Amino acid sequence: MGKYILAFDLGTTAIKVALIDAEGAMCASATMEYRLLTPDVLSVELPAETYWENFKAGVKKVLTESGVSPEDIVCMGISAQGETILLLDKDGRELGNAIVWMDNRAQDEAQELDEKFPQFYEHTGQVSVVPTWPAAKVLWIRRHEPERFAAIDKVLLIEDYFIWRMTGKFTCEASLICSTGYWDIRTEKWWPEMLEAIGITERQLPEIRRSGEPVGELLTDIAEELGLSPKTVVCMGVLDQAAGAIGAGNIRPGCFSECTGAALGICATVDEIFMDEMKQMPCHYHGMPKTYMAHTFTSGGMVLKWYKDNFCQQEIDVAECMGASPFQLIDKEAAQVPPGSDGLIMLPHLQGAMAPEANPKAKGVFYGITMKHTRAHFARAIMEAVAYIVKRNLKTLERMGFEFDEIRVLGGGSVSPLWNQIKADITGKVICQTSTPDAGCLGAAVVAGSGCGLYKDIEDAVDHMVKITARYIPDEKNHAMYEEQFEKYVSLYEALCPVFEMD
Repeated sequence: MGKYILAFDLGTTAIKVALIDAEGAMCASATMEYRLLTPDVLSVELPAETYWENFKAGVKKVLTESGVSPEDIVCMGISAQGETILLLDKDGRELGNAIVWMDNRAQDEAQELDEKFPQFYEHTGQVSVVPTWPAAKVLWIRRHEPERFAAIDKVLLIEDYFIWRMTGKFTCEASLICSTGYWDIRTEKWWPEMLEAIGITERQLPEIRRSGEPVGELLTDIAEELGLSPKTVVCMGVLDQAAGAIGAGNIRPGCFSECTGAALGICATVDEIFMDEMKQMPCHYHGMPKTYMAHTFTSGGMVLKWYKDNFCQQEIDVAECMGASPFQLIDKEAAQVPPGSDGLIMLPHLQGAMAPEANPKAKGVFYGITMKHTRAHFARAIMEAVAYIVKRNLKTLERMGFEFDEIRVLGGGSVSPLWNQIKADITGKVICQTSTPDAGCLGAAVVAGSGCGLYKDIEDAVDHMVKITARYIPDEKNHAMYEEQFEKYVSLYEALCPVFEMD
């Protein structure tokens, strides 16, 4: 009889469910996609039930494909997107849709809180208050939807919601709540002054636990609904970017990883809290006690998905007939375009820019369009733009004294040899592809398995489970050309900042 971990990644545009054995092998997986709701240019939402129904469908598919008995699934691990909030009333009913992390409606509230708390960075590790943070979102609801605000009994993040639904317990953990804006990274407690400013209390927030800690067994009715055993233990999860870092082996100081999924996540592991004197790089809590990350994120693969959904119906149709991914066809087209996209440059800020720009008003831009540019040029320019974000953050970390020789890549973008080579050429670093692009699920399994005692500890599990499968070496000629393009990319952004402010 084997022992298995059911791990799932609550992503921005999809839920991934994976069944992983005690040796780290992925026995079966399923990806269930959904479309975000954007009622206006700043708002991004999704009904909680959409998350839940897709999760159920993913669990059912994984159980069917694997043939594993539910009785052999020891525990569940969670990798979750940050900053997406759900509000419950006293009867446990959702108060409207989940407000997704990308939502930018709370711009005025973010600016107000940023001015009110000049010590925000020192308390939270986040360089400034932006509309992404739940603190700004909660204040927006208080100001603009007072009836909804008055009915709030619990303020939850997406991980907290799933754990409550599966166990009936309100819990949270540091890697996710460190970017709420109302948790203090130094005291590891809720920040009273911020709670008072936005109008909520500690009673309305979950109990703080550690990542991987067992919460409890599945509720009987939930186990029946999911087709799982009620003996399966639900463990505290971890921020998706921390889970991905763990799943890629980024658990020690000096390690650097980037995840190109719907969001682009940058993670560098450090063993103590740091403060960037230029306030460009945030400090996050990792998925391990007293371990931290230089971490930021912005829209990444989401930009290529936007391109695919709006301009590549032919590739979608052909890929469906071939049983392939439309992204593979887009890759082939983009590979025919020379490095530098014949001068076409993109700013990929479709939902604002995170570190190091930290500008929620930034917009997506294509610059340098000429008659010679084709649709394939736009695809490659998007790939290069995402790599420029990686380079910008890498340069910020190097300015702070961190050193890296290689970059470990994960997420859906890591399966693209073209994109990996572009990243190597632009950053000038060796790109290492690890054993699975679903490193988030693997990391969640490692954390949960360690918490349940299947492994000695996280370090031991990573050393045995994570393998490098490919390396991409920078092309010196391409790197020199990209250095010039990168300077244009930065200059383009800076030149357009006054225009962004006009919006």
